[in-house]
Amino acid sequence: MKTTIRTMLAALTLLAGAASASAQNLRIGLREDPDILDPTLSRTYVGRIVYMALCDKLFDINERLEIVPQLATAHRWENPTTLIITLREGVRFHDGEAMDAEAVRYSINRHLTMQGSFRRSEISEIDRVEVVDPRTVRIVLKTPSASFLAALTDRAGMIVSPKAAEALGRNFGTRPVCAGPFRFVERVAQERIVVERFREYWDAANIHFDRVTYLPIPDNTVRLANLQSGAVEFVERMEPDDIRTIQRARNLRAVNVDELGYQSITINHNNGERANNPMGRDARVRQAFELALDRAAINQVVYEGMYTPTRQPWPPANPFHVRDFTPPARNVDRARALLREAGITTPIQIEMTVPNNPDLRQVGEVIQSMVAEAGFQVTLRAMEFASSLQAATRGEYQLYLVGWSGRTDPDGNFYTFTRTGGGQNDGRYSNPDVDALLEAARTELDIEKRRDLYARALRQSIGTDVARIYLWHRKNIMAHQTRLVGYRPIADGMIRLQGMRFQ
Repeated sequence: MKTTIRTMLAALTLLAGAASASAQNLRIGLREDPDILDPTLSRTYVGRIVYMALCDKLFDINERLEIVPQLATAHRWENPTTLIITLREGVRFHDGEAMDAEAVRYSINRHLTMQGSFRRSEISEIDRVEVVDPRTVRIVLKTPSASFLAALTDRAGMIVSPKAAEALGRNFGTRPVCAGPFRFVERVAQERIVVERFREYWDAANIHFDRVTYLPIPDNTVRLANLQSGAVEFVERMEPDDIRTIQRARNLRAVNVDELGYQSITINHNNGERANNPMGRDARVRQAFELALDRAAINQVVYEGMYTPTRQPWPPANPFHVRDFTPPARNVDRARALLREAGITTPIQIEMTVPNNPDLRQVGEVIQSMVAEAGFQVTLRAMEFASSLQAATRGEYQLYLVGWSGRTDPDGNFYTFTRTGGGQNDGRYSNPDVDALLEAARTELDIEKRRDLYARALRQSIGTDVARIYLWHRKNIMAHQTRLVGYRPIADGMIRLQGMRFQ
């Protein structure tokens, strides 16, 4: 790995500025700076990592990807559309208020009704939430749902303090108040997020740090240099070529696990003026762009062949993975023919937004070179990650190279990105036939029938319409100092602080 003078200076600067670690303080190097720290309004993967300290959920997942209780202690389906949740007793928010059934009702309704909510489409099947008693919530759905419980294992299941949320309104994300193991202390954009131990946490015996500091370090080389120097004790999502360096260091350990999600190219179909281009208007042009790509070659050049090329949102280990829906072989001649059929004059000018970190910039450059052979002239626009998400929401892009960390239920990887009006359907792709299939899949309880519905929706939206271009399933490569023990590698890539400590 090459280390430039710039990255060496950046590493030394961060090391010099970091507070010395003690046995009670943990420092985590993040790949990006999170967006707003409001579970209703946020989108970033790294934000979810910070939430592991701040905001407990009704349910979580374990190493076997099973749904397990967290703020809840039990649940049962009273009938196919009525879920009864029993809450943990004696839980308090960071402001001292009780975490009870009314707080759950408030938080879920906030997810459903707040302007700009990214949770709304994840739990849109809710009809109403009822308080049975302080420790019991009844959630009534409009229709049966095979995916609903899984949605409550992530941000849709995070419960916020009603008192703090009412007081802060849309500024809640500047000082979030939840019921997690740590309370918010401060945030300096692009520099640090600091949380401190919440002594009244319901599972306090499993928390061993007084303070955790999250440090956004987008450059992989700098992030690794800070781990090697001891400026941080844990770093997330390193690159495959970092593994050998980590393994050679006796005081470091690398851990990798297949992720639940994917890397893809989002296409602007109908989100504002920037959709008015050949890629947005004509499926044949999108098909030509895909045929100009060689996913395996990009994976080999940038990631040493460590990732799994794909054409779908579900990795091979997922039971909903469609085995015969594989990436097409690169075919530049066919790509050019499709452009001629579409009556397109080449070169086609197109801009692709790329998060501003080294490996994705390199991916963008390889894609740029490949598609040029078919007649596409791609301009790369590198942006800070959270800013790029905001730009995508506003439609300020044409193509967007972006990943999704993934969910355990297939709905979580597909519905909100593909359904008309879906909360994360930034390209505003819309096909009524696909919508009907996705709605049916959400309510279908028979596994085989549900699998068939998703496969049909996939073949139409991706195979025919090219709603987006899936590229590969990544590995979450985490690294930490060997004196840090208790980290549990789970496929969602989250850093759960329960049980982690220095030895």
